[in-house]
Amino acid sequence: MEIPKQLQDRLTQYQSVQNQLQMIMAQKQHLMLASADTENALKELGKAGDGRVYKMAGTLLIETTKDASQKELSEAKETGEARITVIEKQEKKLRDKFEEMRKEISAMLGDHASSGASGGSDSGDQ
Repeated sequence: MEIPKQLQDRLTQYQSVQNQLQMIMAQKQHLMLASADTENALKELGKAGDGRVYKMAGTLLIETTKDASQKELSEAKETGEARITVIEKQEKKLRDKFEEMRKEISAMLGDHASSGASGGSDSGDQ
């Protein structure tokens, strides 16, 4: 049985949307892990006394103040949360598109199967 070109094209688009959705989900997971790391760093920094604080800068440890580190981490947390929100919106749009395409392809497959079948007898099972 030959698959119509229109159905082949929709299946290709469906796979593309599926790949995009997987990439978005991977990005979201990466951002969520980074956000959790930042949150943990903020908690640990809150426990630290007023002594010296060091941060990584490439392969170096740089001395900084607790306040500067808290400000930097808070800003990074806000930025990360904003990026997660944007990614979640993109993910929702892609999920909706993915589901819509799935239904459309299922309908196309049903139409293709019924047009290729001879007879059309109804079994009456309901």
